[in-house]
Amino acid sequence: MTFHATVLTLYPEMFPGPLGISLAGRARDEGKWALDTVQIRDFAIDKHRTVDDTPAGGGAGMVLRVDVLAKAIDHARTLNPAAPILAMTPRGKPLTQARVRELAAGPGVIVLCGRFEGFDERIFEGRGVEEVSVGDIVLSGGEPAAIMLLDACIRLLPGVMGAPSSGTEESFENGLLEYPHYTRPTEWEGRTIPEVLRSGDHAKIAAWRKSQSEIDTRLRRPDLWERHSDARDQPASGARQKKKD
Repeated sequence: MTFHATVLTLYPEMFPGPLGISLAGRARDEGKWALDTVQIRDFAIDKHRTVDDTPAGGGAGMVLRVDVLAKAIDHARTLNPAAPILAMTPRGKPLTQARVRELAAGPGVIVLCGRFEGFDERIFEGRGVEEVSVGDIVLSGGEPAAIMLLDACIRLLPGVMGAPSSGTEESFENGLLEYPHYTRPTEWEGRTIPEVLRSGDHAKIAAWRKSQSEIDTRLRRPDLWERHSDARDQPASGARQKKKD
């Protein structure tokens, strides 16, 4: 099964962009995934090909029209009928590695890229669109976020990465940040590779990496560490243990 990405955008010339080179580009050339772009403006209903209008209730900026978006989505569904529809928006649910794995295991995705002040709210319920955020930032449009989403999915497709373990021994896969990496030279500007990594003792190396993952997560991402700790302390029954007073 080929992973099929359909991107709805006002700027189709932005694709494949970075997805046309390196691992993603090679995988596309080998037929491991496919890409279609849909120009949202093609579904405008007036001679000026208008896709936006002023916000109801007043305010700055323009909002993408629900009727135009609906026509574009309906067309995309004919190209990729089994794929979920995701809209890239800072109001969406944060994208996680777990969600990326779910998407990569499916038939593909339909990605809706916003511009201006965003989407008419009615499109999400009206067409079953999942709102997704790639971070607490605001971009000029959804296209860079869509490229990030697709890159995260494509690298997990079978045969894309050289070593299968590359996709599992990394940040977020086990709820922690990845451990630090080192390579030659052994010494650089007075800084040396930790001795344990030069010991050849695989058990000690594994223990060190696990410890470093926990330390880095606790210090750099206390939010991840808290979720990891909660999950680790969760009893098998699924019921949360009561804390003692």
